[in-house]
Amino acid sequence: MKLVFIGTYPPRECGIGIFTNDLYHSMVDDPNLSKGRNVVKNYPVEGFVVAMSDHDLTYAYPKEVKFTIRQEYQRDYLKAVKYINLSGADVCILEHEFGIFGGQNGMYILPLLHRLEIPLIVTLHTILERPSYNEKAVLKQLCKMAYKIVVMSHKAIQFLTQIYEVEKEKIALIEHGVPEIVYNQEQCKKQFKLENKNFLLTFGIISRNKGIETVIKALPKVIEKHPDVVYMVLGKTHPNVLHHSGEEYRNYLHLLVKNLKLGDHVVFLNEFFDQKELFKYLSASDIYITPYLNEAQITSGTLSYAVGVGSAVISTPYWHATELLDEGRGRLFDFNDSEGLSDILMELLDSPEALKKLRKKAFDYGKTLSWSKSGEKYMALVQATLDEKPEVNIGSETLIDPLLLPPFSLDHIRRLTDDTGIIQHAKFGIPNLKEGYCLDDNARALLMVLMAYRETKDKSTLNLAPIYLSYIHFMQNEDGTFRNFLSFSRQFLDEVGSEDSFGRTIWALGYLLGNAPNDAYYQTGKLVFFDASPNFEKLQSIRAIANTMLGISYYLKSNPADEGMRERLRNLAGKLIMHYDANKSEKWKWFEPLMAYDNGILPLALLHAAEILNEDYITKVAMESMGFLTEVTLKDGYLSIIGNEKWYKKDGERSMFAQQPIDAMAMVLMYQQAFQLTKNQAYLVKLFSCFMWFLGENDLRMSLFDFDTKGCCDGFESYGVNRNQGAESSLAYLISHLIVLQAFEAYEEKDIGQ
Repeated sequence: MKLVFIGTYPPRECGIGIFTNDLYHSMVDDPNLSKGRNVVKNYPVEGFVVAMSDHDLTYAYPKEVKFTIRQEYQRDYLKAVKYINLSGADVCILEHEFGIFGGQNGMYILPLLHRLEIPLIVTLHTILERPSYNEKAVLKQLCKMAYKIVVMSHKAIQFLTQIYEVEKEKIALIEHGVPEIVYNQEQCKKQFKLENKNFLLTFGIISRNKGIETVIKALPKVIEKHPDVVYMVLGKTHPNVLHHSGEEYRNYLHLLVKNLKLGDHVVFLNEFFDQKELFKYLSASDIYITPYLNEAQITSGTLSYAVGVGSAVISTPYWHATELLDEGRGRLFDFNDSEGLSDILMELLDSPEALKKLRKKAFDYGKTLSWSKSGEKYMALVQATLDEKPEVNIGSETLIDPLLLPPFSLDHIRRLTDDTGIIQHAKFGIPNLKEGYCLDDNARALLMVLMAYRETKDKSTLNLAPIYLSYIHFMQNEDGTFRNFLSFSRQFLDEVGSEDSFGRTIWALGYLLGNAPNDAYYQTGKLVFFDASPNFEKLQSIRAIANTMLGISYYLKSNPADEGMRERLRNLAGKLIMHYDANKSEKWKWFEPLMAYDNGILPLALLHAAEILNEDYITKVAMESMGFLTEVTLKDGYLSIIGNEKWYKKDGERSMFAQQPIDAMAMVLMYQQAFQLTKNQAYLVKLFSCFMWFLGENDLRMSLFDFDTKGCCDGFESYGVNRNQGAESSLAYLISHLIVLQAFEAYEEKDIGQ
């Protein structure tokens, strides 16, 4: 049996790293530590570690570390999963803590896990009661991919099932392990020159939420009666605190000690100790204190260690402490309650027998927390996982039950729309009025509400259509071109808009002419469409040409006798094909020497032209270019959009970041039209895969759809999800959603060929 462990690892100074190291050695064949317990069903256990390195720091890792991932380097994660899949490992065990993985809320780990070809067991070190949108989404995706989830407290199980909707059957409770290191208290006190002292200890990474000032404020009252008390704070300042605030908190504590005249009774050791040295201090302590300031601590390794060595523990009632110190294994005092802490300290110091009894209860329970026992429990979980032979789904293509999709809702679109038009940008889910309006989004909005009315027959959707159509009419110039941008105060911000905005407007108008809900809409749309038509042949941008072709195609479907417009469609298709022929090669079947934005719109336009014109070469180019785009973006079974950060230049590397929803929408529309043209069900599968990009089947394994606002996030950036929910992204999602509903109707009608 071969195991792979992912987490931080010594010599990186990190509590998760110590845990990963202890877990590794408790499970994997190590001649110094195995003691024969790492053999399962007569098969030796071996393994290796994939270590997370922070920033650009390098470490002298031990031999079991076979691969390292730099925290903020997305490509390292993808290289690591390739290494793991080829390593012969049987199970992957991940130590999860938000702060050790790159990207927003550690989301860079998700693409790695999605590509794993072996079962995944996850140990959760932090589970938040009130997670942010992204924190919840990341953890839910993590739990969805895991075969088993290990937690260390009953409270964690409650949170996972109630907040994150995880099936209880997936969760295993294995308490935090404790190293089997035993020292004599008297000898340790002697080594540290603490004989005849009442030694109080707090250790761990130092930050404000640790509440150390609560202990310091409690000491004057205690020292009056017990002048032999020494309180030691052992540990380095948290690196994030150092980065943002320096040693501000530690300096505050030093000043507090000075003001309370406690210089002879309080000692700070600003070091990160190895386990052996740490356990000497723990063994020397008479009382161990964890004075955290709030309850939101689901797991504490320092607390487990203190109980494991048999310290008399006093703690505030954070979640893990409440469970671990139950049944007389420790004492609790309220948050920020220095008086209450003073009383408990004096009570125990006044009664050596009570102190001894408390230490014995902790020590007896600590025996059950040894890493040998925890390792056996993890090993049993691994063996049960392998016995179950769970299927690992990697980018599988499946038809999706429409009941699994979020309900179709225009709530966010209505929020963005006023009596002028749709606001183009949003701050999170709130309209950003400073940015005003644009033609592109009002054209998309008109297209979407017309599609929604056609699909849902909900007349309330049509209430929005006149707003968008009137905006388009208002922005048209006398020569048929259009302005694009309008301020919130209705001031024109340009003379002539981009060719892309022109093409998108023609698309929406053409769709209106082919699907007008009444004659008034049709007549207005026809007027604007034909006023613009003299500009069709002037277009140079290939995406403007493609969008215009879509509008003409929809118009011709309801007006097939218009030979003049048919000829215009043929001429525009010829322009696209000319670009294709000029740039294609054996390995590059595309219209430009790069893949940029909104790529699917180009094959889509030719697929529509092929349906109307029925010309073989148009069909050939449409299918070839679609096949090339598919090969580039769907090769792993899910949509991986060309990032707009650097795009994808011929013979270069494709960009991953700045993935945008309009690209996903173009892919959904492209495969719908391919299905319409060929009746090949495989295109429906690809259509659904592309739509699921919005709902988490993507490189970051994150949903862009916001179930609270009913809007869609603006895309993926290098830092994670762009949480702004502007009109473009939300309309792209809704149009794609409507296409999925249409595709399901076709599937149910069995109008499918192979």
